[in-house]
Amino acid sequence: MKTDFINNFVINPNIQIKLTDWDPDFTGEIDKNYAENLLDTDLKNQMSDLQYKLFADKNQALLIVLQGIDASGKDGTIRHVMNAFNPQSCKVVSFKKPNEEEISHDYLWRIHRYIPANGEIVIFNRSHYEAVIDDRVHNLIPETIWSKRYNQINEFEKYLFENNVKIIKLFFHISKEEQKKKLQNRINDPRKQWKFSEEDILDRRLWDQYTIAQEEMLSKCSSKNIPWYIIPSDNKWFRNFAVANIIINALDNMKLEFPKAKIDLSKIFIYD
Repeated sequence: MKTDFINNFVINPNIQIKLTDWDPDFTGEIDKNYAENLLDTDLKNQMSDLQYKLFADKNQALLIVLQGIDASGKDGTIRHVMNAFNPQSCKVVSFKKPNEEEISHDYLWRIHRYIPANGEIVIFNRSHYEAVIDDRVHNLIPETIWSKRYNQINEFEKYLFENNVKIIKLFFHISKEEQKKKLQNRINDPRKQWKFSEEDILDRRLWDQYTIAQEEMLSKCSSKNIPWYIIPSDNKWFRNFAVANIIINALDNMKLEFPKAKIDLSKIFIYD
């Protein structure tokens, strides 16, 4: 997919973001059947091949950050897009409320523990950005603390980037109406009831506060080398299609190469 398509979602540095300016139902006039078929027959194969090359190259790593409000599609994206990756060199880390050990350290400690090694891909389901969203919305820490974290996070990500960790940050943008449908579906479907939490309803009441916190996060933590992408997520098929294209583009731009053989293969003879 052309870079022009991906540019529909990227946040340029120093831009004040208003989520009302971004359509969560956007599909770019792309046909649903075309997108779903291309994802299954081509894009996932490209993702798999590029992951193999990253694993062989072992000079860089890839961190994929998934962020978004409840029911915005983080889990669905992991199931339907990230399954293209070989688990041998890819893992998913889900960040819940910090436990006692994590609380006893600085807020980035638990994040740094899971940064991928060279040749690996790690997917964060929620991330260090909870420290400027949930902590802020629920008044867990004062503004004098969370307001400093934007710069700290930017410096942390810059450090990772300068040490060969490519970071893709995906914000799943869902409408309030679509979230209601998904939460109701969780209640109605016995296969999904286990996912429902009373916190989902409580957090929904704070929709406006979450929006303000998310907008500030997106505005202050998008840079040239490590931008945020706002993914329209009202349509699962388009969300998956967009995410796959962004990942492929990022891996392509890493200029991965298969290493040369360590011995002269022309002198190797395999006996019958």
